[in-house]
Amino acid sequence: MAKFTTRVELHDAKTWEDYDKLHAAMEKKGFSRTIVFGGITYQLPTAEYNYVGEVTRDQVLELAKSAATATGHKFCVLVTESAGRVMHNLKPV
Repeated sequence: MAKFTTRVELHDAKTWEDYDKLHAAMEKKGFSRTIVFGGITYQLPTAEYNYVGEVTRDQVLELAKSAATATGHKFCVLVTESAGRVMHNLKPV
């Protein structure tokens, strides 16, 4: 299965509630705000999401765009397909 890290930025967000809407919309599309390393689940940095599935980068982009559009804000999205991951100092959940 392919793994993707997706970053979404809401350009005109004014409150954390704007991002709460984004988080809920992304979750409905199958994204997670956590990642697992060595059997431990960690919180990703703000506005970064994890997606795992048999999909393409373009399909993940469309899912993220659909979720971000639901917030009513202008946004930008970056999707990166993982060839392997390392991390430092993420917070365990």
